[in-house]
Amino acid sequence: MKKISVSLSGHQTSISLEQEFVQILYDAAKSKRISVAALIAQIDSERELHTNLSSAVRVWILKYVCKRNVN
Repeated sequence: MKKISVSLSGHQTSISLEQEFVQILYDAAKSKRISVAALIAQIDSERELHTNLSSAVRVWILKYVCKRNVN
């Protein structure tokens, strides 16, 4: 597990992800030409109210990989 610390809406928070998810998250941010923190902020803004941020990031990554593999 790797811990990623970011500031979201002025509050420090951190998420823990498996290394495989971290690598895809970094690759996705690079391909979108945004920082990892900006990508996590985007995912945070789109997640459902009661969804854990780490879980939301994992689901986003799953969807990202699936969409990438279809195209």
